[in-house]
Amino acid sequence: MKPFLDEHFLLKNTTAQRLYHEYAKDMPIIDYHCHLPQAQIAADKRFDNLTQIWLYGDHYKWRAMRTNGVDESYCTGNQPDYDKFLQWAKTVPYTMRNPLYHWTHLELQRYFDVYDILNEHSAKAIYDHCGKLLQTDNYSVRNLLRKMNVAMVCTTDDPADDLADHQLLKKEGFEIPVLPAFRPDQAMNADNPANFKKYVQRIEQAANVSVTSFNDYITALKSRHDFFASIGCGVSDHGLEELYAEDYTESLISNLFDKLMAGKQLDEKELRQFKSAMLVYFAEWDWEKGWVQQFHVGALRNNNTRLLQQLGPDTGWDSIGDFQQARNLSKFLGRLDHNNKLAKTILYNLNPADNEMIAAMTGNFNDGSVAGKIQFGSAWWFLDQKDGMIKQMNALSNMGLISRFVGMLTDSRSFLSFPRHEYFRRILCNLFGEEVENGELPNDVRWIGKMIQDICYYNARNYFNWQHLGAPAFKEILV
Repeated sequence: MKPFLDEHFLLKNTTAQRLYHEYAKDMPIIDYHCHLPQAQIAADKRFDNLTQIWLYGDHYKWRAMRTNGVDESYCTGNQPDYDKFLQWAKTVPYTMRNPLYHWTHLELQRYFDVYDILNEHSAKAIYDHCGKLLQTDNYSVRNLLRKMNVAMVCTTDDPADDLADHQLLKKEGFEIPVLPAFRPDQAMNADNPANFKKYVQRIEQAANVSVTSFNDYITALKSRHDFFASIGCGVSDHGLEELYAEDYTESLISNLFDKLMAGKQLDEKELRQFKSAMLVYFAEWDWEKGWVQQFHVGALRNNNTRLLQQLGPDTGWDSIGDFQQARNLSKFLGRLDHNNKLAKTILYNLNPADNEMIAAMTGNFNDGSVAGKIQFGSAWWFLDQKDGMIKQMNALSNMGLISRFVGMLTDSRSFLSFPRHEYFRRILCNLFGEEVENGELPNDVRWIGKMIQDICYYNARNYFNWQHLGAPAFKEILV
């Protein structure tokens, strides 16, 4: 019987072990999409205890606790921090076969050198031990990034954000670049006219212009896109149920904007036309600047309206949606490609039924100008676990070139989430290791090791044009 979470965790044979330990393990981390709060990085925040850094804002854990019968007051409520942690510790044994079980113990090991199993009996000792460490300088958020060998972080930012913390970090010269990503979801969300009008006012203030027409609005948003670029941004991101690719005219969209500003509700077709137009503007700006655009599609959000009203969004009420993606995705990408304005693009899906479709779709628009120009992004959210990662990588391998894959990201709000990169790397190395030992791939560990390092680091560094991050010296022995 193999020990739990030892150095060969998830590595089922000697080739997989060699690939991970010699080639993948020590590669730096480029976290090109996450939701880390940049204000905490700028302030170099220290947390008082495990609850604050682990449970505040973590809807993954909240969903598990609720499913285990834990009262909401221990999730999002005002119970004391230790009492919340104790309820999580009592829940952990019931999370076996959920990725939370692995993530929890990997994080305890990698950050705190705690190898005990977390449960209600070990909770107090683990809480006290980790709490003491967290209050030391070595466990400030910047040092946590250093501890995990993070080379780059991209946060997620609204066009109206002032990016003051990013500017501060840049001015200070913090050695780990923390760059913004342009996330204009609210700028195109016209479902509620009153909310849309409030957002237009935010853009007016951020851009310091008066917006009285759709042309004014686009000009203001473009100025924000330019401002993000001046801070070092080279990435955009969209979180959508589906891509929108309706036909429209500029005069129609101008009239729809006027209708919204007058407080009038758009019908379903008009909403889709407005969102289609906005997506094209954003995509063309990304292409002009040589940015990478990301599309996260397939989430059905805010399902529990009762608890949404009580607790707000991003508290654990989202799910996998079953939207029809292929036709609009093809039309949207095709429109941009036809006009020679298709930027490098990463597509992430939330419904595993779409894996092969997305993987195949990327090949339609890879034109040879850039290696892996259109990417099938890593397994996302509900699929961000062993089975989901394997299925995503198998679909990518079967339909495209996994050798050009830009690899893993955390998509997390937690500074303790970086062992997810290790989790991914172990799974990746085991996939290759098993096929080498089965005779399905040649026993060319040096070449496969190079591919592993590319997927873990170099592909992303090159794809995003971040060559300034440098190259680990040990890569030289492979070429």
